[in-house]
Formats: sequence, structure tokens, C-alpha cells
Amino acid sequence: MKDEPKVLDQERYSGIAALSICEALMLALNDHNILPEKEFVGILQDAANAHDNAAGLDNAKEMHEQVALMIKGIIAGGNAVRRP
Repeated sequence: MKDEPKVLDQERYSGIAALSICEALMLALNDHNILPEKEFVGILQDAANAHDNAAGLDNAKEMHEQVALMIKGIIAGGNAVRRP
């Protein structure tokens, strides 16, 4: 089946899609004054902390470390909820 994406591509694309959906939801919740920006930063920090804490618990240490770094980069870079 030549036109079907490879499994690795599907995993990568599903991760990108999930991140985009979450970003859009967070922006919409903020735009409609449902949750303030500081709450979203807290949510992102909680997610980063969860991966930091899980890094030694299973055989996916590198994945947890990279995910935590990516989330911390979103917080520091102002992507999504921290618009310039």
C-alpha cells in the first residue's frame, strides 16, 4: 500500500495534531475568559513536572526528558497561551 503513511509518520503526525488541538483549546478558553493565562502556564508546568518525575520510572527516560524540555520551551518561548 504505497499511499498509506508509515507507522512512525502516523505517530509523529498524531502528536503534532494533539498539540495543535490542545493549543487551540487553551487559546479559546483564554479568549472567552474561562481560564486565565496564569492557569494555563500552571497546567503546562504540571505537565512538565509529571514527565520530569516519570523519567526514572520506566524505560522511556529519554522520551520523558525530551517531552519535559519541550513543554518548558513552550512556557519560556511564549507559544500558545503567552502571546507576544
